[in-house]
Amino acid sequence: MPPKRPSDTRQPEDVSGRERKKQKIAAARTIAVQPTTGPSTASENTKASPSKSVRFDSMKGLPGALDVERFAESRAFEINAMHEAMQNARSASTQRAWQQLPRHLRRRAASHDVRRVPLRLRDKARAEMDPARRKALGRSMPKKSKRNQPNRTGKLLARQKDKTWLETHLWHAKRMHMNNMWGYRLATTPTEKSFRPSHRASVHGSILHDASYQATIEIVGPEDILRAILDSCCDCQGPSPGAKRFLTGARALETHIHGYNAYPDQLITPATILWHAEAATSSAPKTQTSADDGSKGKGKGKEKATVTTSSSPEHTIRTVWIRVHPAATAEAHRALRHAASFAIESAKQAGRMVEVEMADLREQFNVFEIMGPKASQVLKGALKPTDDNREDFRKFWASLSKIQSAGSVPRGMVVGFTVHDPRLSFPPKNLKVDLESSTTLSPSLTVFPSTALAQSQIWDEKIRVALRTPKYKKKDIDQRRSNNLVPGTPLKSERKDDRIPVLLIQRSVENNDFAQPATTSNPRSSTSHALHGWTLIVPQGWGMPFFSSLTYTGTRVGGQRERQTQAFEGGTAYFPRDFPATDAYEEYAEDRADEDRETWERKPPAKRPNYEKLGTPSPWKPDWEVVLGLEKRDAAGGEDLLDTQRDAETVDTAAAAPAPAPVRITAAAVVEQKVHAWLLRGSDVATIIADASAMLNPAAGLLMHINQARAKRKLDPLHGSIRAEDLLQAALVQVAIFPCGRGCPDDLAVIYRVENEEARKWISAEASKKSGLTLMGDGPDETELSQATPSPEGIIGYVTTGNFSLSLGEGHAVGVMPLTGYLGLRKQAERYV
Repeated sequence: MPPKRPSDTRQPEDVSGRERKKQKIAAARTIAVQPTTGPSTASENTKASPSKSVRFDSMKGLPGALDVERFAESRAFEINAMHEAMQNARSASTQRAWQQLPRHLRRRAASHDVRRVPLRLRDKARAEMDPARRKALGRSMPKKSKRNQPNRTGKLLARQKDKTWLETHLWHAKRMHMNNMWGYRLATTPTEKSFRPSHRASVHGSILHDASYQATIEIVGPEDILRAILDSCCDCQGPSPGAKRFLTGARALETHIHGYNAYPDQLITPATILWHAEAATSSAPKTQTSADDGSKGKGKGKEKATVTTSSSPEHTIRTVWIRVHPAATAEAHRALRHAASFAIESAKQAGRMVEVEMADLREQFNVFEIMGPKASQVLKGALKPTDDNREDFRKFWASLSKIQSAGSVPRGMVVGFTVHDPRLSFPPKNLKVDLESSTTLSPSLTVFPSTALAQSQIWDEKIRVALRTPKYKKKDIDQRRSNNLVPGTPLKSERKDDRIPVLLIQRSVENNDFAQPATTSNPRSSTSHALHGWTLIVPQGWGMPFFSSLTYTGTRVGGQRERQTQAFEGGTAYFPRDFPATDAYEEYAEDRADEDRETWERKPPAKRPNYEKLGTPSPWKPDWEVVLGLEKRDAAGGEDLLDTQRDAETVDTAAAAPAPAPVRITAAAVVEQKVHAWLLRGSDVATIIADASAMLNPAAGLLMHINQARAKRKLDPLHGSIRAEDLLQAALVQVAIFPCGRGCPDDLAVIYRVENEEARKWISAEASKKSGLTLMGDGPDETELSQATPSPEGIIGYVTTGNFSLSLGEGHAVGVMPLTGYLGLRKQAERYV
């Protein structure tokens, strides 16, 4: 046996266990050589010397006869050394075939099925298997049992009765934890430890996420009617959905959907609006029945808001797609249908007969989000476009090898093209950034968004239906590949092969809707860690062919946790977790509260926090109405107290002077009837808050800005019954929270108000800490101040998402607080900073 540790110049404690293992295996595989002490005594007839050159008369050097016994004796040492080396190598090799695989390729079922092991290790794995186990696995099922065996397709369909699987479900189910969410079975987290690697992939590499669960609503109708529908339901801040930059179809718009004519109230969901780049005219009449609920008919057909004759020829028929979150699809569909009915009614009053078709296109697309600096190289390596005569597309496709990030491309840029079947060029080759031949100009200055660049046949429903089932199965493609004379040669596309239209949209995760600080003294407040990438849309039925090519390029695959982390690291809010005052958030908060409460109740009293002693009034769910002052918090239970006071008010109707408590409750009820909690979102939030805080009456300034934004969309001002004070009192705003010292805020952390005296102490303690002076009795330090128990009346907000930020290297949080509380903090900061 070889020595356990060969002699080495380094000390044993300096050598790691992995290096010692390598040394042991190397020593076991070393063949001993016989030392030479003098001139060789062997006969020249038995001595074999290496040939220095090739000679045609090489037979002249060979002896006429060979004594086998003497030759074996002369080579006895070498034969024994070879035999011992084979035994040592066999005994030292403690790794099985499955242990030689990298960790991301190891499967628990691999020890039972040799076919799950790569081809180069199958022979070794087959030899390592237990013969009895191999025989048991090889027995076949009787024919009678095979007939009674249910169909595999039927079994998989039966498991989707209460949820829907994505086309990549089987791939994710083998590698990730799956949960039922929003009517789908979605991947949440990978089974391997990949939190930090996933973040590094999004910052330095690329990460892939299957977002096919997001719903797409299609609306077809006259252009002016579609613009009126979108203007009445979308966010009034920023550019309009009918702006020229978006109306051409060259860019996608990121906005929010509200209830019909309800801005800024009734926030439903963020949305992405995309216009068809090619305007089509329609002269034939269309008739179709109307549906009652937009949530019904999941991808089963189209709905009409009215039944009319042919549309007017002077108006262009356009198509628009609205991509929304699945948690709010029904509400968004209902709001758009409501807006469409009012728009058609207005057209009827003007003497026009129009029709608007609305379709739910869920499960008709596969959507992949590729984020990271290498997202462009991944797309160019995995996709092979067909011959395209458009000069803009040629410039764009050539620029993908020169850009270092998708952030250099214009925001929301749309690119449509057609690609070959990705299985023909599998496996794809990774593309590297060409920095030497790149020009000094940015690709965004050489390739501009245009209507011609955004054209794609994926908008045509007939083409999508024809491509729903690929012409060739994977086994047919593999058979064609095996017929190649040279193994590994990519297949050439034939006339019968499929050509798949795709759509590419630039996507950025960056913060534009948060309230800005009053001062710029904190450099972290202005630091941007935006993430950029692409959204790839392919037709139904082509999820796995594209997914396999994209994953083979080396990009990581993330689930819901990775997508939420991208929004958190990018400094932006994530729906529905960070969007209070929406129905989707209420459902999410209820589910999370039930889960957290069950986890807390399972623990013994000594191992769980006592929220009553800690003074936490609402440990499971934020009480936004109480924080805003629209409801009263009571230790004995607000609902019971409210009922008792109402009963007392009903009985004592003959009293001359009512008690103060019923008067306060009645006033609160009036306020609750007029306004309720609403979230201020949009691209102009920082400007609105800055202008309102500079006014003597912030409520009047807020109402003025809201009405101005509504006037841009040709909407009427808010109803006169809504007072400016009530609107300001019920407003919520999102804020970014950076701790001054150490620590990491967690979800549902409470945000407290700091009084003037306490704020003055904190500022003095921080100033003395920066100057290096230690306060010896002159005043409290940060440790003493942090141990003070705040009052429940000082709660002004909650943290919706809090964690350690890998981009910032410290704790970070996204919180929501009342606008009145935020304005008070701004004034306090202006006084002391």
